Amino acid sequence: MADSTAPKHETAQPAADAQKKQNGPSPSTQQAAPESAESKLSGAELKKRAKAEKAAKRAAEKASREVGGGGAQQASGKKQDNKQKETKQGQQQAGKSQQQERPLPVRRRGSQTTPAQPAKETKSEKQKTSGKKVGLFGHLYGQPRRQTIENAPKDVHPAVLALGLQMSNYVVCGSTARCVAMLSVFQQVIESYTTPSGTSLARHLTSHHLSPQISYLSSCRPLSVSQGNAIRWLKDLIIKIDPSVPESTAKEHLISSIDTFIRERVTAAAEVLADTACSMIVDDDVIVVYAKSNVVLKTLLRAHADGRKFRVIVADSKPLFEGKYMANSLAAAGIDVTYCLIGAISHAIKDATKVFLGASAMLSNGRIYSRVGTAIVAMQAHVRDITVIVCCETIKFTDRVALDSIVHNEIAPAEEILGQDEWIGESLLKGEDGLKKGRDGALQKWIDTPNLQILNIMYDVTPAEYVNIVVTENGNLPASSVPVVHRASTNV
Repeated sequence: MADSTAPKHETAQPAADAQKKQNGPSPSTQQAAPESAESKLSGAELKKRAKAEKAAKRAAEKASREVGGGGAQQASGKKQDNKQKETKQGQQQAGKSQQQERPLPVRRRGSQTTPAQPAKETKSEKQKTSGKKVGLFGHLYGQPRRQTIENAPKDVHPAVLALGLQMSNYVVCGSTARCVAMLSVFQQVIESYTTPSGTSLARHLTSHHLSPQISYLSSCRPLSVSQGNAIRWLKDLIIKIDPSVPESTAKEHLISSIDTFIRERVTAAAEVLADTACSMIVDDDVIVVYAKSNVVLKTLLRAHADGRKFRVIVADSKPLFEGKYMANSLAAAGIDVTYCLIGAISHAIKDATKVFLGASAMLSNGRIYSRVGTAIVAMQAHVRDITVIVCCETIKFTDRVALDSIVHNEIAPAEEILGQDEWIGESLLKGEDGLKKGRDGALQKWIDTPNLQILNIMYDVTPAEYVNIVVTENGNLPASSVPVVHRASTNV
């Protein structure tokens, strides 16, 4: 250990002594010098000697614990790391006076080398992935979608963890389905909630208990417009609870109010909307639908149950192929169905008389925010003067305005659009060796292919002039009436 009582004037040495202090005493000098010579050394030299002794002791202890030949290599590498560390620290302390010198904390073994390797790997991976982002949509690349519950916050409810994974993996898909599932999960969150002492339910539940659940769901997949409207309604309901109301009564009120909200704004709204929309279907109609919309499916099934004879053309696209479920449901009900991909829509729509489309949201400027490909179908119908009918509940109305699908959208993982060896009829090719070949082909290693980028956006924006009628639970509306109905439904 360094002698902290060494006199101050001993630190001042000639130029030759200063050079000797930096290099340290030679081994022969250390062996020949008596113990009394330690008192003539400066504080920096004594510190350096003590650190060298500690480093040698630590290296010897580690070498004794190592098993096999690999341990000796690690010990020698650790000695080199410690030696470099000591040299660097000695150079930094050489210009300091004895009054400013303080003993440095001893770091644990491997504290400098072990974390450095994964940090470099992460940086290289980020650089590799950043070159694969499409520049025009660069602002949409945020936090990667969470697909596991690893490192999830401790205050997230188990039901919310399960729903987040289902949303991320498209088990729960669709704007309305995600909204209903979220509200149902929030009922479980409220039921298990207990107000801490010293605060009120209205003040604590929203900010400290409900917000982490919402943040986790949004990390799994961005929230839809209907989810955002439902969250705002629920928060407004919570803050209006009187603090004098008992906790059990307040929780029962919130749970029953959520049930009423789902029944009135989602379930009953879809029933009324389907009744209104199916009245527009007549015999011998050829109806084009795109992908899968629950309210459009309900409309077609109801019209078929009423005895109307019509034919349906289902257009579909990657990556989710939701139209397959739509076509299967319609065919199971006995409706004549034709299934095609979005690339054939210009030919399939020639015989159409009406187009029914769903929507993820209706924007304030009358435009449709829906799954990507909707704008192409609406444009093809508009060119041929075919009536375009949009079925959308008012819970999906928003005051947001968008002129295109670039400013606001959702970027899905690029791997989803490559096709994961999906089976469609007999379309899977087989090689000479009889093994199945994936349809991604040369794109299997797209991440390592220079100058190759993959864009997988989830939504597009359909201009209002392509829409003839918007069917809601409040009746048939022109697209320009969306902001008025939205203000009325939110009591603004």
